[in-house]
Order: sequence, then structure tokens, then C-alpha cells
Amino acid sequence: MSGQKHDSQKPRFSLLPSTPLWQVVAVLEFGANKYGMDNWKTVPNARERYFNACHRHLNAWWAGEMVDGESGLPHLAHAVCCLMFLMWFDGVDDEKLNP
Repeated sequence: MSGQKHDSQKPRFSLLPSTPLWQVVAVLEFGANKYGMDNWKTVPNARERYFNACHRHLNAWWAGEMVDGESGLPHLAHAVCCLMFLMWFDGVDDEKLNP
């Protein structure tokens, strides 16, 4: 007898490369320990600030600096977190963020 699982139309998280994913999680943990869990959701002017932070991390990486001096984690992982935050904010109504 052969088992079945109807998951051909479901997301394949196994496609995500594991090393960068672990680095992104490490950045999120660093931020949660420093600022509190999910604090990024309540930062004033978050879209502009995370856009700017993303560019700072990308520019540092582009200039040859691979690792953020404060966290010891890759600048690209920080940039990915900023982009994820921006994607999250795009799906949230501004009035829910700032009632």
C-alpha cells in the first residue's frame, strides 16, 4: 500500500536556501533581543526608516563590508529583513498601524 499526500499545489518551503534563511532568522532574533519581539511593527515612519536601513546595508555590502559591525551578522541578511518588513507593511492598512 502506498500513502498519499495531496500537496502539489502548496508552497514548497524546501526551495528556500537554508543558510541565508538561518542568517535572516538570526537578524530577527538579534532585533527581538535588542528591541523586543515584533517591535519593528510599531516603529514610527517605519516604511521610510526600513527603506533607508535596507539601502545602508546594501551600500555597506556593495562597498565590500560583508558583516554588520554591531550584530556580527551579514549586511545582506539585514537588508532581507528590511525588505520583508516593507512587504509586510504593504499588506497592512495604515489606519491599523496608527489608529
